[in-house]
Amino acid sequence: MKKEISNIPDFTKTVPIDQVNVEERVAKLNTRSIKKESKMFALKLAMQMIDLTTLEGSDSPGRVKQLCHKAMRPYSSDADIPKVAAVCVYPTYVRIARETLKGSGINVASVATSFPSGWAPLKTKLEEVRYCVEEGADEIDMVISRGEFLKGNFSYIFDEVAAVKEACGPAHLKVILETGELQTLDNVRKASDIAMYAGADFIKTSTGKISPAATQPVTLVMLEAIRDFYYKTGVKIGMKPAGGIRDSKTALRYLVMVRETLGNDWMNPDMFRFGASSLANDLLMQIIKQQTGVYQSADYFSKD
Repeated sequence: MKKEISNIPDFTKTVPIDQVNVEERVAKLNTRSIKKESKMFALKLAMQMIDLTTLEGSDSPGRVKQLCHKAMRPYSSDADIPKVAAVCVYPTYVRIARETLKGSGINVASVATSFPSGWAPLKTKLEEVRYCVEEGADEIDMVISRGEFLKGNFSYIFDEVAAVKEACGPAHLKVILETGELQTLDNVRKASDIAMYAGADFIKTSTGKISPAATQPVTLVMLEAIRDFYYKTGVKIGMKPAGGIRDSKTALRYLVMVRETLGNDWMNPDMFRFGASSLANDLLMQIIKQQTGVYQSADYFSKD
């Protein structure tokens, strides 16, 4: 159980972020290489960190079931390739995902709080969260009210996250900042701090519906916020970049960033996730290339 946090800071005060310094740090981290003998481990770790996601208007029970089966066995020809961390679906499909994944150890995540816009009364948002948990969701991915944040109504965001956290009950709360709409890295840092002090178990970059979604500079700022929060409180918060991470090379760069900023305690699916679907197939192609020396055709993998 997460311990109570005291000494909540004044969120009207800004932690200044040097954008040039952040970008230089990212560029330096991107020069780090993973040695060949460690690459297979890193690729499989990235696979274990994926929240396999379908959030389309065309979703159906059949599509959700198919995604769940892929989550449990990403490549039917190789049982040694690890399963993913979670399957993320709309509230309507939580029960189907729960039933399909039963006994697999894979979590069911659901977006909530009027995803992706966040434009709904708080009462409605909380009802949706409770519905998801009752249907069997292990994790709730909420969106903050970016309009209120940009108006400087930081207490509203804090109270909103705290109320959603309470409504989650036993489910873990991942708070989506939608960083593409926050305008500055200073705002990304402030929103990260608010979410963590209000009770987030994870902070997450994006819905994947707004461009830009996850970027390395934004993710680095959020990782540093997590580090500073841990130093002040002793509480470890997870991180989830989501949207736009489509290839193994990029995913491994994110893992280097996490390792260098937060250390080994965050190098596991309980503390770091990728919000992605297309990434899974590229990881599969790279894993099989490492095993056989030959690239498989993309046509050999399901498109889910």
